[in-house]
Amino acid sequence: MTTPDIAGTINGLFEGGLPIRLTAFDGSQAGAADSPYGIEVLNKRGLQYILTAPGDLGLARAYVSGDLELHGAHPGDPYPLLAQILERTDFSRPSIADIAGLVRTLGISSFNPPKPPPQEHLPAWRHKAEALRGNVAAVARWGRHSQERDAESIHHHYDVSNTFYEYVLGPSMTYTCAVFPTADATLEEAQENKYDLICRKLDLKPGQRLLDLGCGWGGMVRHAAKHYGVKALGVTLSREQATWAQEEIKRQGLDHLAEVRFSDYRDVPETGFDAVSSIGLTEHIGVSNYPAYFGFIRDRLKPQGRMLNHCITRDHNNVKGAAGAFIDRYVFPDGELIGSGTIVTAVENQGLEVQHHENFRVHYAKTLTGWNKNLVDNWDACVAEVGLPTAKVWGLYMAGSRLGFERNMIQLHHVLATRTVDGVSDYPLRHEFGA
Repeated sequence: MTTPDIAGTINGLFEGGLPIRLTAFDGSQAGAADSPYGIEVLNKRGLQYILTAPGDLGLARAYVSGDLELHGAHPGDPYPLLAQILERTDFSRPSIADIAGLVRTLGISSFNPPKPPPQEHLPAWRHKAEALRGNVAAVARWGRHSQERDAESIHHHYDVSNTFYEYVLGPSMTYTCAVFPTADATLEEAQENKYDLICRKLDLKPGQRLLDLGCGWGGMVRHAAKHYGVKALGVTLSREQATWAQEEIKRQGLDHLAEVRFSDYRDVPETGFDAVSSIGLTEHIGVSNYPAYFGFIRDRLKPQGRMLNHCITRDHNNVKGAAGAFIDRYVFPDGELIGSGTIVTAVENQGLEVQHHENFRVHYAKTLTGWNKNLVDNWDACVAEVGLPTAKVWGLYMAGSRLGFERNMIQLHHVLATRTVDGVSDYPLRHEFGA
């Protein structure tokens, strides 16, 4: 058997080789020796993760499990290291001949897949397999974007720890793209500005009723109630979010105007709202469910009511898809993204008149930069709260997402629409909400 060269083997899986240092537990080295950034594979299990799930998933598994270390970048913000990899390499899947050569070099046991780290969410096919073992009712209950499966997916990501989110998100407890009024505005100023812009786009006035779908910790609900005198109802599938939000509403003395309900949006019975806001929920509902979703919103609006949809999108409308294996397994299970044109089409096909459409892509990159900084600044406390593997997942995912927004691989769009009836929209001749 050929003497193994593990670093060289892994380096060969990437087109052109890695532009950073790569070292392995057998003492081998590869990549750019003079790079300030590096990856170190610590043991055989790390190698097995990489070989049995090539690409971002295998690297993430090895990293989260502690079998791979990053050098030159803080685990709370590995952005500079990831930027080097994204700019200069693409993963190259090995051919059958290459795999045979790897087996001869490293041994067949290197291709025995280890059990995924416990932070990993079960993939969709495993849910389906479990459901099919039961009856038809079980299949319906666990089908993609069923209420039970959506509830589990939301629980996986959002019910981590309210304290952890306080460290990462800051005082606003807002986990959606901020809108920066100036380049040097703080994250808190930008989140406040985002909520106020949405309130102005919806033309909220005292005494009106607002429904906020996927309300998180209730930031939009509180802002609308406090600053616009609106009676606001928010719904979230996260019990921890709902509990935190209700306590904060009472603490601020807003419980006569604001409510956050632990509920699936599909179970909201009330209608006749003056406005509906959806800030960061559309990513979770599935592209095939857009017609039903925007039909639901239309039916909750009174005539001439307004809807604002705030959603991460792709930079094209050619195909829907998950955000990638790592994001799907560790961050947003069952999440789907598509271009903003598909959202506009779905909104219009449900009888809503689109009035304004805006892209905040660069704002999300700045928002993620702020969240990574918060994670770094509070690293020890975050690790103590949720454990090192989960904290590493968050640093990796936020830094990677920042790169996606910076490079225009993903975007963030607002779509503003009205429930126009008999040609009457109550929309002004020109937009009046300002910047």
